[in-house]
Amino acid sequence: MDANKDLASLDHALPIGFEQTISQPSLVLEMTLALDLQSHHKVLEVGTGSGFQTTLLAVFSGAVYTIERIEELHNRAKERLAQLNIHNIHFKLGDGSIGWQEQAPFDRIMVTAAASEVPAELLDQLSNDGKMVIPVGNSFNQELLLIEKDTNGKLHKISLNKVLFVPLKGKYEI
Repeated sequence: MDANKDLASLDHALPIGFEQTISQPSLVLEMTLALDLQSHHKVLEVGTGSGFQTTLLAVFSGAVYTIERIEELHNRAKERLAQLNIHNIHFKLGDGSIGWQEQAPFDRIMVTAAASEVPAELLDQLSNDGKMVIPVGNSFNQELLLIEKDTNGKLHKISLNKVLFVPLKGKYEI
């Protein structure tokens, strides 16, 4: 990861190891803004990665529950964020494609890997009046979706952008 340190100021996706990447900063910003985070929100993040997105979510929300499937990335992010003295982040090692049922519901959900379809488990864990950002598609054609659940539980999907993310592993793998 330090080999790419000189590239950190560029607006490009960069490798973080284990065939994973950190998204370009402009996309991280777009995804974060789309969630319209408030200080009282409880957020689920699927794909902790390096912890960069996790940090932003933690700064702008009340609590972040983040899941990473790769143990070394999970441990590195946990250590890195502990050094930043951020205390509203809860970490889990596991399959994020099925969410974190024990901590649901979530006001906001951020998915940082592409799914073949929107995981039903994540929709079930999204609270009424909640929002989710998720890339959906196949290996070559993905759409960044904003999914809003209204106060009656009805879903509304908005296409934000064409994107290319690493695949979500687990039940909804592309």
